[in-house]
Amino acid sequence: MKKTVPFTKLFIQRVIKKYQTPFHIYDEKAIRDNAQKLLGIFSWNEGFKEYFAVKALPNPYILKLLKEEGFGVDCSSLPELILAERVGFRGEKIMFTSNDTPSEEYQKAKALGAIINLDDISHIQYLEKHAGLPELLCFRYNPGKLRAGNAIIGKPEEAKYGLTRDQLFAAYILAKQKGVRRFGLHTMVASNELNPQYFIDTAVMLFDLVIEISREVGIRFEFINLGGGIGIPYRPEQKVVDIRFISRGIKKAYKEKIVKNGFDPLRLYMENGRMITGPHGYLVSQVLHKKDTYKEYIGLDSCMANLMRPGMYGAYHHITVMGKERAPRSHTYDVTGSLCENNDKFAIDRKLPQIGVGDIFIIHDTGAHGHAMGFNYNGKLRSAELLFNNGAVRQIRRAETIDDYFATLDFSHLPRRGI
Repeated sequence: MKKTVPFTKLFIQRVIKKYQTPFHIYDEKAIRDNAQKLLGIFSWNEGFKEYFAVKALPNPYILKLLKEEGFGVDCSSLPELILAERVGFRGEKIMFTSNDTPSEEYQKAKALGAIINLDDISHIQYLEKHAGLPELLCFRYNPGKLRAGNAIIGKPEEAKYGLTRDQLFAAYILAKQKGVRRFGLHTMVASNELNPQYFIDTAVMLFDLVIEISREVGIRFEFINLGGGIGIPYRPEQKVVDIRFISRGIKKAYKEKIVKNGFDPLRLYMENGRMITGPHGYLVSQVLHKKDTYKEYIGLDSCMANLMRPGMYGAYHHITVMGKERAPRSHTYDVTGSLCENNDKFAIDRKLPQIGVGDIFIIHDTGAHGHAMGFNYNGKLRSAELLFNNGAVRQIRRAETIDDYFATLDFSHLPRRGI
């Protein structure tokens, strides 16, 4: 897949004059088009819903535009629930999936009428004690060795999430005994997965479970949540996941298993974050320094605090140098930030055009798990977020300031400065 940017060097230079680098910038039209495409492809399933994973890009402007496209939201914490509420999400347009969950988070989720997706069988009693059981409950299934995970989540049997198969059956029995009358089933066993067959196999696994649990426990499922995890092509040589192929495969399995066995209608839910916004975000940064020691280094005005995936996972993010798109990639550089950590590198041994101080770097695919994973180690400040559409740009989150950094600290016990 050829990596391009949706704006010119002149355009981004004008933006930089108003907003200091670094910043993340998101393509509104591309996000909307992507959302509409997903909903259209799965429109064969009446009641299909995408619950955008708020953790991927927790910004009210982004959530609002996805709400306008018909999305729900997947939340995993109290602040995410409050963010969703402030944007206007309520009721079953919110899926609350968390782990090691404090009581106040369950209380807020229940007050909002959100679908509560429990991570452990012991959470039935915990939820009942602290918030009361809702009419509708969902449980997260961890298939263990029955499925292979991937590098980000890890092997399912080593993951902290979800119930075992035996626990799952026991959980639905217990929930039914306690008066729960509506049921859903969820799983999430991979992240950034590029094999489309993986998601068809996940659907088949859940369809089989729906049939078995329904018959053994005597309940009827309203929905299954296939989770998210659909990957994006971070590398130019990778291909975009074929969502139509996934949809066709799931539709075929739905007819063979759900319809044939009399469990239709069954709503299908997903909770993608990365594949919705990830390819449509860019970290814009400028070159501060060049250093030539044992290797050649390019030092940017951004760092791991602005994008931690390369340092945390060794993840690849493509780089475009504005104005040098067609120049030969004749030099080998490590592209670094200013954090006092040696893993603060956006790229290692990356082939790039010859770089000069002041060059504008566009780091691709930062629209999910980019700004959201920022931090303040070393006193670094999180950057602004911008949204552009049809040539217009608006700031949707200002950059942090020094005052923000010190806002939670108490200096009252210290002597006053000066004499």
